[in-house]
Amino acid sequence: MGRSILTHFLNLSNTSPCSISSLHGCVGVTKFLSRPGAFPQKRRLRIGENFRCLCSVSISEPSTSETASSSVKKRIVSGVQPTGSIHLGNYLGAIKNWIDLQNAYETLFFIVDLHAVSSNITLPYDTQQLSKATRDTAALYLACGVDISKASVFVQSHVRAHVELMWLLSSGTPIGWLNRMIQFKEKSRKAGDSNVGVALLTYPVLMASDILLYQSDFVPVGEDQKQHLELTREIAEHFNYVYGGRKWKKLGGRGGAIFKVPEPLIPPTGARVMSLTDGLSKLIANKIKRCKTDSFPGLEFDNPERPECHNLLSIYQLVSGKTKQAVAEECEAMNWGAFKPILTDAIVDHLHPIQVSYAEITSDPNYLDDVLAKGASEAAVIADATLDNVYQAMGFLRRRGDHHMIE
Repeated sequence: MGRSILTHFLNLSNTSPCSISSLHGCVGVTKFLSRPGAFPQKRRLRIGENFRCLCSVSISEPSTSETASSSVKKRIVSGVQPTGSIHLGNYLGAIKNWIDLQNAYETLFFIVDLHAVSSNITLPYDTQQLSKATRDTAALYLACGVDISKASVFVQSHVRAHVELMWLLSSGTPIGWLNRMIQFKEKSRKAGDSNVGVALLTYPVLMASDILLYQSDFVPVGEDQKQHLELTREIAEHFNYVYGGRKWKKLGGRGGAIFKVPEPLIPPTGARVMSLTDGLSKLIANKIKRCKTDSFPGLEFDNPERPECHNLLSIYQLVSGKTKQAVAEECEAMNWGAFKPILTDAIVDHLHPIQVSYAEITSDPNYLDDVLAKGASEAAVIADATLDNVYQAMGFLRRRGDHHMIE
């Protein structure tokens, strides 16, 4: 059982999510993390379940130029869907990078459990596992280094404003905008219309709600996720045009834009961790020892004819903490047989502290519940203010006492 950490961290998904939509979460990894002594057998790996990432961000530290000129930090939101098994690609591409982001931005990291329901197409989600997977995902956030003194950690369904805003945004989102989404077209064609739930079509509006609800300045996205963020931006701009400005002011609001139009936080070229078996597709692999390689001598970065080599060296750079130049010099004369055990050991060593921390966190369920309750309360302050502004701008009669307008 000691090899399970690699089982789940090295499993990579062959589908990519969209913006805030879905990271398949932590069911598998927690089976490992809850068991002591999980590292002795380092090189035997197994395949786990899928895990998809809403964001792919860079291995470089985030720029603080946006926050340097103001005492108010810019805001970022990101989330993980609590189903499946976490894998190395998503850890390196998302959660690990959050640790840097929380130091430079105001951050809200949540578990997108509502998307766990909406993303299932032909089969129902596991109702017995959803609650456990949600809790396990939150524990993994903390084990990986998310600091609750710097970031709010909460569950999406614990802040009811997500669903309310989704409905209001849906009223003004043309169905043609949703029909053009690539994921919907691909999945509906594959599954057949009779097997596709309405949520597959409308979940991008929920993603937009997840982002716009918190007046997000930036959203971490990968190259394949730009379409969904563009939809969010279009929805925000359309809503601001139809209901904002003087129209809103006449209804007693402050006027101007109701929503911030978020900007993408995109990694530089080569920063994303691609598939371990096919360097030209994202995050789909089984084992380091089976990953696709080539017959070129030595190992090198940035050779377009060797995407798999660049991918594995990038992973080694990330988990070892070494510079790109140091890795290049260390590995330039190596063959694959020598490199793969070194990479595996580096991954195991990097993930060991996460195991220790995870075991400590999950041993105290009350602590985790307190963290999630506190995070939901913090998030609701922002969310309720945004939602009240939307209701006001759309002309709804608000119940007495419902006044959280953002000034």
